Amino acid sequence: MERCKISDADALVRASRALRAGGLVALPTDTVYGVAAVAFDAVAVAALYAAKQRPLEKAIPILIADASGLEQVAIEVPALARRLAAAFWPGALTLVLRKHAALPEQVSAGPTLAVRVPAHAWLLQLLAAVGPLAVTSANLSGSPALHAAAAVGAQLGARLAMLVDAGALPGAPPSTIVDCMAQPPQILRQGAISSAAVHAACYPA
Repeated sequence: MERCKISDADALVRASRALRAGGLVALPTDTVYGVAAVAFDAVAVAALYAAKQRPLEKAIPILIADASGLEQVAIEVPALARRLAAAFWPGALTLVLRKHAALPEQVSAGPTLAVRVPAHAWLLQLLAAVGPLAVTSANLSGSPALHAAAAVGAQLGARLAMLVDAGALPGAPPSTIVDCMAQPPQILRQGAISSAAVHAACYPA
């Protein structure tokens, strides 16, 4: 496993190279440490499940660089979902949308996917360079999320191509998850963004 600090001048290039080669990269997000694979690489996404010992029925969220990337990963994006994206991205809002056929079944065995634009400047640069990533928390499935790079290395290091060390992360509330396929949209998980704020963005006065 390679290691680098997020402050290293070549961190972005090295992480991009590892991901494009089909490797798993542990990295900081705006909440906790995550582990990432290229979303369109079925073999890499399968390795991500194996590394975390994650049940296959639990879909892996997709992170994109900005809302213009929605068409790469989702189809039939409702206008309401676009309003939510405009209001809260980058940020702690995850949208459930209909999955694009180009995404491998390993990302989500069902017809939908969860997608978000994170509020983390370095990660946004990586997403812009590499494209959509399948990203989930960098810990064994069922274990607590990790906020320290050393803990990530100890738990998952043998399965990683690279670990990007950003020091201790302060932690943040998880994202609010909104199912945009439901009519009306349904909040599946209450997180950092309140239900009142979601409703106001969906139905502006």
